[in-house]
Amino acid sequence: MMNDELSSSRKRPAKRSSLITHHSSPITFRWPVRVYYEDTDLGGVVYYANYLKFLERARTEWLRALGVEQTALAAEHRVIFVVRSIALEYLKPAAFNDELVVTVELEDLGTVQILLRQRISRGTVEVVTARVRIACINTATFKPVRIPGSLSGLLRRQAANGKIGNRT
Repeated sequence: MMNDELSSSRKRPAKRSSLITHHSSPITFRWPVRVYYEDTDLGGVVYYANYLKFLERARTEWLRALGVEQTALAAEHRVIFVVRSIALEYLKPAAFNDELVVTVELEDLGTVQILLRQRISRGTVEVVTARVRIACINTATFKPVRIPGSLSGLLRRQAANGKIGNRT
């Protein structure tokens, strides 16, 4: 397929009128990842910093599964999420061609911060565990601000459904 044909066959997502478009409410969100050669180091295992990329992609897809597009969040509410802190435990190596699953679980929800627990597994073997604190900040000032009410309400409903929350 030619580049022109390829680009014209790609469909752009429909423009959304609100920040939250649907509510799938996964308690534990799962995102599959395949390890590519470019993800590995000279020893043939996943380079340690690449696990951060896998975790970030899963967080983005978790929000998307909840109906939250980060571009809409920035455009409509003038806020973005940034990682405030992260603690990782590297438990086992992952290697080229491994099929991994990255999970996201809401652990605690504050007015300006979200605490998430994430795991990367290969089958039943945990490879990496992480606790990630993300903060909501204003796009102009880069100062902390309240999480938009619509998103906060959605996350609170998810927490209530899964009996999650206030476990810091």
